[in-house]
Amino acid sequence: MTQKFDEAFWNERYGNQGNIWSGKPNPQLVAEVSSLPPGTALDVGCGEGADAIWLAKRGWRVVAVDISSVALARAAGHAAGLGPDGSIEWEHHDLLSWVPPAGSFDLVSAQFMQLPRTDREPLFDRLAAAVARGGTLLVVGHAPSDIDSGAHRPRRADVFYTAEEAASALDPVLWDVLLTESRARRSAGDGGGPATVHDEVMRAVRLP
Repeated sequence: MTQKFDEAFWNERYGNQGNIWSGKPNPQLVAEVSSLPPGTALDVGCGEGADAIWLAKRGWRVVAVDISSVALARAAGHAAGLGPDGSIEWEHHDLLSWVPPAGSFDLVSAQFMQLPRTDREPLFDRLAAAVARGGTLLVVGHAPSDIDSGAHRPRRADVFYTAEEAASALDPVLWDVLLTESRARRSAGDGGGPATVHDEVMRAVRLP
């Protein structure tokens, strides 16, 4: 039986243990966004909020979305006392059906949305439509090779994709694809030792 990654699944995962993630922003977000002027950002699948908080501290106005109400409550707690450097709106949505407002964000960030193609491609289309003219779409995923890396990864080949695949869905009349790269980094393996994984990074700018 195929695992259904719905709200009940994620609420149970977040509710049964302490912090799942490191509390640090995703490294490819930091690498690609640090040089951008702050504006409005959509953080998709925000989890415990590390990316949204990092953006807000840099002056971005962030809409952070997740399917898990437990994760959103935890993220809001982590952001308490953030101060005047930025603002975050935590929003509870099912990304498989939610339609973000079109042309509304200077940055849309989708970090490690590991979904089957039939769910992923319509979602990425909706996210691309949410980027304002001149804005940035940043998609980062686990490389298909990661399934054999020894790191903790889903045992489902259909949830992996390359940066080139993410870019191929963008209309070249509307988008300038700035990069499609596979970047190696060290991670913890399932057995406790080190593993080498690859992040598939696609960054594109919507043309004015």
